[in-house]
Amino acid sequence: MQIERRVRAILDSEAEAIKAVSIDASYGKAVELIETCAGKIITTGMGKAGFVAHKFAAILSSTATPAVFIHPAEAAHGDLGMLAPGDCIVAFSTSGKTREVLEFIQLSRRMNIGSVVGITSHTDSGLRELSDVTINMGVIKEPCPLGMTPTASMAVMAAIGDALALVLMEKKSVTREQYGMRHHGGYLGKKARIVE
Repeated sequence: MQIERRVRAILDSEAEAIKAVSIDASYGKAVELIETCAGKIITTGMGKAGFVAHKFAAILSSTATPAVFIHPAEAAHGDLGMLAPGDCIVAFSTSGKTREVLEFIQLSRRMNIGSVVGITSHTDSGLRELSDVTINMGVIKEPCPLGMTPTASMAVMAAIGDALALVLMEKKSVTREQYGMRHHGGYLGKKARIVE
């Protein structure tokens, strides 16, 4: 195996999967639900999708949309108590069939949450049925030699989250100073304090 050629093929595969995402009205609806949420933004996902959901909450929070990640398995053991009426859930699941995520949303509905945004790929997923708005990731071919390791799908999922967060940031007209208040440490914090 020529490693450099294989690396290029993997990177190209993931980039192509992102480029292939279809953009439709679901994005505008999702942004509106998140922007007008009367409570907290809750992100959730299981496994690798959970890492993406956690990252999405972190990016939202640093760009003036407070958010928190709840692990769907931990929700079944008390963390569901973090929810309150009016909260908005953004759920990440490629298959949209992950039992812990679906149970989390089903139970959340009984607590009068505001809305659910689902980000998924499979057309026959339970997540689509439970969501007020579904963002479609499309059909994704994984570059993994087994066709299983979800690298391209996670790249797509992360990119969709990034797009939602940055559009919200622009709609809120977040300034460099406001950004620096939320992210005052490290290189970015220093950069936020420099007047250009």
